[in-house]
Amino acid sequence: MKTRNLFQTILTAAALTIPFHAMASVENPKPEAEIAKKVRHELVTLPFFGVFDNMTFDVKDGTVTLYGAVTRPTLKTSAERVAQRVAGVTSVINKIEVLPLSSFDDSIRLRTLRAVYGQPALNRYALGAIAPIRIIVRNGEVTLEGVVLNDSDKTIAFLQANGVSGVFKVNNNLRVEIPSKPKA
Repeated sequence: MKTRNLFQTILTAAALTIPFHAMASVENPKPEAEIAKKVRHELVTLPFFGVFDNMTFDVKDGTVTLYGAVTRPTLKTSAERVAQRVAGVTSVINKIEVLPLSSFDDSIRLRTLRAVYGQPALNRYALGAIAPIRIIVRNGEVTLEGVVLNDSDKTIAFLQANGVSGVFKVNNNLRVEIPSKPKA
């Protein structure tokens, strides 16, 4: 039973890898929350959205602002296109960065993927269809994005990424789903 709850928590964390900040107006909070839910669904189901891409967004007054970094230019344009088609969206501002082509960065991506998801304490995160730990590499600098279950998983992911040869710097932007309680 405990394993089942852990698995459900991991799946929930995977579903939240694309956070949204629905800044709803006072008079109409429901429509923006619905728009955000639909936009998130459209983004995570894009065909080439992978572990090396990260997209976030804000919704305000029917305007969706897309943020993040992706490895393919077509993913940036596809994200804008699917967000524009969501009912209730009046405009889309696309601030997604397309990462530069680099065989050096590609090599770091693969080695970091193996180091993070191959670590026995973290390999449970590789089970879902949507990777909860995103690995963004830009000019030898690794940024970890996404959601993990606890502080120790966040630390282990950072240490694994930091141990990859060729990495200049690691930014650990992982969020903890269940923050640890301070000791009394």
